[in-house]
Amino acid sequence: MQFVPKEKLADYIGVEGEPSDWLDIDQDRINKFADATMDHQFIHVDPEQAAKTPFGSTIAHGFLSLSLVTYLATFRAVAPEGLIMAINYGSDKVRFITPVKSGQRIRARSVMQSAVEKKPGQILVKNLITIDIEGEQKPALVAEILSMYVVG
Repeated sequence: MQFVPKEKLADYIGVEGEPSDWLDIDQDRINKFADATMDHQFIHVDPEQAAKTPFGSTIAHGFLSLSLVTYLATFRAVAPEGLIMAINYGSDKVRFITPVKSGQRIRARSVMQSAVEKKPGQILVKNLITIDIEGEQKPALVAEILSMYVVG
């Protein structure tokens, strides 16, 4: 995470940061997410049956990819100095574009869209997050993610 004076956050609006490192999405991770969410649809957990679908293999849950946004995007995020905590504030828009197949790798790219001090010491930041799939033309997802930065 890169820390800047809160007055300088506006300088980063519209600027794409460095992408995150690649992260493996293997079958074990997919199975654990299926267990955690109780979504055991065969396209996620049954390689034999999923191989017969147009995907050709099991695919990660869209919400698995979305749940990794915080982990992936935090490494290269720009945040205000004096940050006490960052709170997931929601999303304005999420679109799942391309399924992530078991064994593929993903990474995040981020562009800050806005940074507004809602109350003293509380800055609402909107980032456009794109989750890329290694070797694919289209991303796994695109989402407008909201974070509340609490500074002291």
